[in-house]
Amino acid sequence: MSNGDGRLTHDLDPLDRSPQDACGVFGVWAPGEEVSKLTYFGLYALQHRGQESAGIAVSDGARIVVFKDMGLVAQVFEESVLNTLRGYIAVGHCRYSTTGSSVWENAQPTFRSTESGSLALGHNGNLINTPELAARLREGELGATTDTEVLTALLGDGPGGVEKAAMDVLPLVRGAYSLVFMDERTLYAARDPQGIRPLVLGRLEHGWVAASETAALDIVGATFVREVEPGELIAIDEDGLRSTHFAEPKPKGCLFEYVYVARPDTSIAGRSVQATRVDVGRRLAREHPVEADLVIPTPESGTPAAIGYAEESGIPYGQGFVKNSYVGRTFIQPSQTIRQLGIRLKLNPLREAIAGKRLIVVDDSIVRGNTQRAIVRMLREAGAEEVHVRISSPPVSWPCFYGIDFATRAELIAGNLSVEEIRASLGADSLGYISLEELIAATKVPGDRLCRACFDGIYPIDVAENARGKHLLEGARK
Repeated sequence: MSNGDGRLTHDLDPLDRSPQDACGVFGVWAPGEEVSKLTYFGLYALQHRGQESAGIAVSDGARIVVFKDMGLVAQVFEESVLNTLRGYIAVGHCRYSTTGSSVWENAQPTFRSTESGSLALGHNGNLINTPELAARLREGELGATTDTEVLTALLGDGPGGVEKAAMDVLPLVRGAYSLVFMDERTLYAARDPQGIRPLVLGRLEHGWVAASETAALDIVGATFVREVEPGELIAIDEDGLRSTHFAEPKPKGCLFEYVYVARPDTSIAGRSVQATRVDVGRRLAREHPVEADLVIPTPESGTPAAIGYAEESGIPYGQGFVKNSYVGRTFIQPSQTIRQLGIRLKLNPLREAIAGKRLIVVDDSIVRGNTQRAIVRMLREAGAEEVHVRISSPPVSWPCFYGIDFATRAELIAGNLSVEEIRASLGADSLGYISLEELIAATKVPGDRLCRACFDGIYPIDVAENARGKHLLEGARK
């Protein structure tokens, strides 16, 4: 067991991490506003999308200053630091690494000197032709090992300024990317032609905001204007906002955003994520009914679907666990003795509420199954008479190459076992997953406009074998 290193750890069971999203991005153009503080609060609202590092770049019109470090947004930025980041344009980023290790060099925003000035960039997503793009650069030109660094270098090297470079480079880029970037005088936002990862545009009284989710707009007092369109590049400067398309839109928004990634108070395609998740729970109850005494969620991810399940089934909704919100991102590595307690450090059953009861436990997804197995065991030890597990997504059977860090197919429990075999592995009395068709119906978005590759293995953008690796650039440099 390694000692604590003063940096953030993964969840207590490193063999059963929940799915991790790539990042949260936030950009603001607002003369007269304290843009560093707006960006701080925007990133605070997006902290669930990445907890490894955080950074903010600010321009005063003459130069760009970047401050970034490892840790949560509130750990990286003190008010004294934010007060030194003066300007009217800012780009912010909170990171979970899907390409490149979690080290300071790979934190974002990335920075690059250009022919006419400089460039700072934040990226949410994952590129799938990174080796091909990196081959366009001179040897030794990369200072980090991320697909974002490659993209920043290409945008910074293009003649004719950042905007022209973006129009030249972005059509060559394949994969998922929602970008916020800036030079000294202009804020840019861009989204890949499939629009896999979210990106929205908001209006301040005296400026503009681009962010990964509408919840971040709410936090800073911005009014939602619209989603950045797939294949669109937006530029905002003293002349206003202008929009161009660098590719034909072929929408394939990520279905797993509805299941797990996005905040419940965020809206996607005009519908709140909370409403979608509650509707999924109702549909789950219709597809997989069972006689029981109480519906309980796995906090917090299973809560909306559990509410919907209870409403539809008429079975009472209740709290079955007390959650310690501060465990799972800790500075201290737990000892082996403590680690063996596993999930009890995060969840503790309410014995009086569940003893002698037939329970329906609702969760959002099963990755490797270790967490759900521990939950079923805890509930039985606390006196539950029956434990029925209901999952508000279809079986996650395939890895994601577009910005969510799932396990490999070999590690995914649904990639290797049938539903009945998974039930037996968990020790549950029954197990039911919502069907893909019902999940899609709950989003109110046509199925052909959604990426659901993690559920059905049909990838909207083909991924070459040599591009399927988190550390592929690091291997190339050895």
